[in-house]
Amino acid sequence: MTDFGYIVDSHCHLNYKGLREDEAGVVARARAAGVGCMLAINTKLSEYDEVRLIAETYDDVYGTVGIHPHEAENEPDVAVAELIKRAAHPKIVGIGETGLDYYYDNAPRDMQQVNFRAHITAARETGLPVIVHTRDADDNCIDMLAEEMAAGTFSGVIHCFTASQRLADACLEMGLYISISGIVTFKSAQSLQETVKSLPMDRLLVETDSPFLAPVPHRGKTCEPAFVTNTAEFIASLKGVSFSELREKTTRNFFTLFNKVTPPRPDGLPV
Repeated sequence: MTDFGYIVDSHCHLNYKGLREDEAGVVARARAAGVGCMLAINTKLSEYDEVRLIAETYDDVYGTVGIHPHEAENEPDVAVAELIKRAAHPKIVGIGETGLDYYYDNAPRDMQQVNFRAHITAARETGLPVIVHTRDADDNCIDMLAEEMAAGTFSGVIHCFTASQRLADACLEMGLYISISGIVTFKSAQSLQETVKSLPMDRLLVETDSPFLAPVPHRGKTCEPAFVTNTAEFIASLKGVSFSELREKTTRNFFTLFNKVTPPRPDGLPV
C-alpha cells in the first residue's frame, strides 16, 4: 500500500483575492508544509479559465468546473453540456462547487435548486464527484440528493461541513464523503466537533476553503492551503488518532473519490 507521506487540501480558491497575488508563493508554502496536492475550486463559469490555467501550471494542483449557489442568478443558464465539455480537460476532476445556501439567499432558492440538479446530472454523466455547498438547507439538501441518487447514482462530497448530525448521517448513508475545514478548530464549534468525532475515517476529507476560514492558530490571517495541516492535527486529536494516520486516511480518501487525479509521489513524481 502506498505511503503517501503528504496531505491534500481538497478545497481551495487559488484564483481568489488574497491568494492569486502570490500564487507561486502560496503553492510553495503549501508544499513546504507537507501538502502534496491541492484542488482549486471553480465558482463561476466566467472564471473557469482562471482555475484551469492554475491547474495547468502546477503538477500538484487540479481544478473543478461549477457555479456556486450564490451565483445561480448571475449565471442562470448553466447547461449540463457546458459543464461536461469543460470537465473533459485532464486537470479538471470534479463538478462544482454547487448546492444550496439559504443562510445568505444571494440567489432565489428555485434557481439554486435548478443549478444544483444540473451539476448533479453532469457529475452522473461524467463519473466525476460533485462538490456540494450547503448552509441552512438541510431538509432540501437531503431530499434533493436522495431524489437524484434514486434517479442514478453519483459520487460527491459535502464540503466545509458545518451542518447537523442528521445531514451527516443522511449523506454518509448515500455514500457521500464529508470534508472538514478550519471551522472545526474554532471555540464556537463544539457541535461540529462532536459530529466530526462520529464520522467514519474512510469518508473523511480535510480542506482549507482558503482564502477563508483560517484555522487556529492562524485566525485573522488570510487562509492558505498550507494551513490544512493545522486542521488535520486538530481533527486527529478529536478522533484520538495520530496525525500521520489522519493524513494517510484523508489523502487516500481524496484519491478514491477524485479518481481522475494521478496521485503524486512525495518527491513530486507521479506514482
